[in-house]
Amino acid sequence: MQIRVPNQPLRSVEADLAVLGIPGEDALEATLRAADPDHADDWLAAARAEEFKAKAGTALALPSFGRWKAPRILLVGTGEGSAQDLRLAAGKAGFEARNRGASTVALALGELDEAAATEVIVAFGTGNYRFDRYKAEDQRKAAAGTLLLVGGPDGDPAVARAILAGVTLARDLVNEPAAEIYPETLAARAEELAGDGLTVEVWDADRIREAGMGGITAVGQGSAKPARFIHMTWKPEGEPRARLALVGKGVTFDAGGLSLKPSSGMQTMRCDMAGGAAVIGAMRAIRDLRPDVEVHGIVGAVENMNAADSYKLGDILHMYNGKRVEIHNTDAEGRLVLADCLAYASELGVDAVVDAATLTGACVVALGDHYSGLFTDDDALAGKLEAAAEAAGEYLWRMPLPDWYKEQLKAEWGDIKNVGSRWGGAITAALFLREFVDGPAWAHVDIAGPAFLEKPWRHFAAGGTGALVPTLVRWITGA
Repeated sequence: MQIRVPNQPLRSVEADLAVLGIPGEDALEATLRAADPDHADDWLAAARAEEFKAKAGTALALPSFGRWKAPRILLVGTGEGSAQDLRLAAGKAGFEARNRGASTVALALGELDEAAATEVIVAFGTGNYRFDRYKAEDQRKAAAGTLLLVGGPDGDPAVARAILAGVTLARDLVNEPAAEIYPETLAARAEELAGDGLTVEVWDADRIREAGMGGITAVGQGSAKPARFIHMTWKPEGEPRARLALVGKGVTFDAGGLSLKPSSGMQTMRCDMAGGAAVIGAMRAIRDLRPDVEVHGIVGAVENMNAADSYKLGDILHMYNGKRVEIHNTDAEGRLVLADCLAYASELGVDAVVDAATLTGACVVALGDHYSGLFTDDDALAGKLEAAAEAAGEYLWRMPLPDWYKEQLKAEWGDIKNVGSRWGGAITAALFLREFVDGPAWAHVDIAGPAFLEKPWRHFAAGGTGALVPTLVRWITGA
């Protein structure tokens, strides 16, 4: 999407759709008169007839009757003008523009500084997204090719472009069916990003096994599609001011293994690699932004299937860091994959590692569909991630990590078992992961709720959301 800042009023900008921000119902008349003194009465009458309240994220479409360069006008509420209100307004504009197949959109939400413009561009692009490549041609609507940001700052919006590209990539990866995105093709998509200072190394199943990654090996061995281990690295020129690692769960389809899910539970399990998609999307953005921070992106990619070679309940897995895990549920597989990845990341000399995973239904029970659970013992790291999430408009909620819950993971035959009791399942999953981190500060983010939407919400279409990509990019660039 091209982004330009026109030096002319909204009514004079040639576009398929002109979007005018209205900061609340009380400002409706004044805003319309400022935008079009000659015809404000007509727009005002139409808006009042439709009882348009201009709440943040609401919209009203009107014809321009040839009075503006754009054939249609969209009024969107910007509320009090907070960052969140602007996101809702811009996202709604993007959503409605895609519904109308608008290729060129002129967007005027007031005078924007660089930070506000970044939020507006990312939100517009997020709302404009649809995954419709498998629909018939006549059922598809064109994405916006050009955004004309009236009132925006001069200069290239590099941060917005990078974040939006990373989010879009993550959403595409999550939304593709499992027949298209499986361990080998997920690794190939990561390899396509190599260059411009980003290196990508991929291990096949034999090398994973030889390295002693018993978790990834066991989970992947029941599938005809072999596991892959992906290590993406960004190193700046000169001495980095920080060294960080991102770890993502890349279960490209989760049937549950021998602890088989019901068919209804499998329907959307292509989304179980959303943590890995977030890492790959974030690394794409990091490559484009080129921060003076060393960043490692690590993804364990597997399918968890039910076959003659599937790992079994009661198995004891020898993990990368030497610990032995006793299997009590093969559907608690993501933590086994992450455990090997976290142990590997611990050897890289990084200052901090953050993992992202659609790990537990328990986290969704606790926090619902729109909050991610944040687990860490490190208050400083927690504060940085919470600040990055707030700046990005994402929702993190810090969860407890009490040591006494670890009693639930006590094993009879191995060092630790892979599940606890039914209660506090998100906590015991995080405590399990902590056992495989040695050295760096660590945080685990359970994105099981917000990573995939069963139905549209706000300006997000149903499907993958690209959850956590904006937060991770902001955390890294601000480290």
